[in-house]
Amino acid sequence: MGVRCSKLTFCWWSHSHHKFHGPHSSDLENGGKDENESLPSFTEFKLEELRVAASGFSSDNIVSEHGEKAPNVVYRGKLNDGRWIAIKRFHRSAWPDSRQFLEEARTVGQLRSEKMANLVGCCCEGDERLLVAEFMPNETLSKHLFHWESQPLKWAMRLRVALCLAQALEYCSSRGRSLYHDLNAYRILFDQDGNPRLSCFGLMKNSRDGKSYSTNLAFTPPEYMRTGRISPESVIYSFGTLLLDLLSGKHIPPSHALDLIRGKNFTMLIDSNLEGHFSNDDGTELVRLASRCLQYEARERPNARSLVAALAPLQKETEVPLILFSSETLLFSLLLLCSFSCVDGYFSWNGITKDSLTLTPLGEACSRLDLTAIHEILEDTGYKDDEGIANELSFQVWTSQIQETLNCKKHGDIAFRAKDFAPAIKYYTQFIDDGTMVSPTVFARRCLSYLMSNMLQEALADAMQAQVVSPEWPTAFYLQAAALFSLGMDNDAHETLKDGTSLEAKWKKH
Repeated sequence: MGVRCSKLTFCWWSHSHHKFHGPHSSDLENGGKDENESLPSFTEFKLEELRVAASGFSSDNIVSEHGEKAPNVVYRGKLNDGRWIAIKRFHRSAWPDSRQFLEEARTVGQLRSEKMANLVGCCCEGDERLLVAEFMPNETLSKHLFHWESQPLKWAMRLRVALCLAQALEYCSSRGRSLYHDLNAYRILFDQDGNPRLSCFGLMKNSRDGKSYSTNLAFTPPEYMRTGRISPESVIYSFGTLLLDLLSGKHIPPSHALDLIRGKNFTMLIDSNLEGHFSNDDGTELVRLASRCLQYEARERPNARSLVAALAPLQKETEVPLILFSSETLLFSLLLLCSFSCVDGYFSWNGITKDSLTLTPLGEACSRLDLTAIHEILEDTGYKDDEGIANELSFQVWTSQIQETLNCKKHGDIAFRAKDFAPAIKYYTQFIDDGTMVSPTVFARRCLSYLMSNMLQEALADAMQAQVVSPEWPTAFYLQAAALFSLGMDNDAHETLKDGTSLEAKWKKH
């Protein structure tokens, strides 16, 4: 089947149509090692030079979502040669060893690939630790994939993103930098021509043994949960979660995805917005590849080179437009320029924060991480929004198994009401594992129980599972936001709050 073009949207950076030009054969074979001589070289900047570029590190130039409260403040800057840059300024405690910081920055700065948003410099003077990266003006994969406003990301571009990411990882691996931290949709950026690029920031690490690893991923590799260490195979696992994102257009827990794959229920994984606009063979191949990347045993996962080999044949289009620019939207998009922010080179809307949204009581409680208030609201709401459990299966044949399953829910509810969260988790898990009934409310209640027990990854997985079961349920989005805030993933949390508020508004209209 053919691939349909996206509807018109806009880009404020360029008047031209943005197209990704298909890679040459040499690029496909070597992961993009034939680099363009025009790529910027690495420079050790003077602090004063970066201070001038960022207008004295003025608060007006801060593009971190949380402004001066961000742990590592990011500024937009412009060098004397006209280049726009993103300057990441670390808190002095982040890199106490100046020699290690310089060594890491210089090593990462030696990498040069057109598949990456490259590190072009650093600064280490006194207590100051700054990184300087190429500035990517066309937002993140997260924005285009999860928070689109006109049309979903084209299937052809999703395939191209997967290939370019695999090529970037293969290139880094070939240069001895196979570990990448926090590989997620915010780490994939689009340049001025609409080409996907992998951020360089994930290549920086604070230790030599692989133990220093941020847990800002929605789904961490199993071996990290077991040992606290990562390996090149851990990066492949995260690549697999990104393939799920590209397939589905939303975050899906890997365990749930693998259950669907084992049951050959592939259609449940594919973004419904793409129905009829991709080859079934291509979809099946991407599902198969994701399954291989998500294997529990690290040794059973493919390496980056084999990912490139698997993804290259799926590229059917030589030119893939990311953003089609309309002259009618030029003035409007320019007016919006001041509304963009950039975190590590990643754009989001300054205007969309939890403080500026008109939140419902549940949304407000989740934004404040007021777990007590969330508990009261979930308890008061009960199961009235849960079609799967509201009538307690009165229409089904009563069997001892069904009665036992409902008793698990009942005991879970009693424990939840009493704020006895360990037994609540136990009984709700028994109800869920039985599989006779599916209840988004049970997932929501177990999610809060996990939050109360500081089991943050499990809480996020349950909130996402509630969304899978009930895609239009605002509560699932609000609880996701609470879990994301708890994990420090504030960018995703703000966007999820926005989605929940939008859905709640739709519900009220009906």
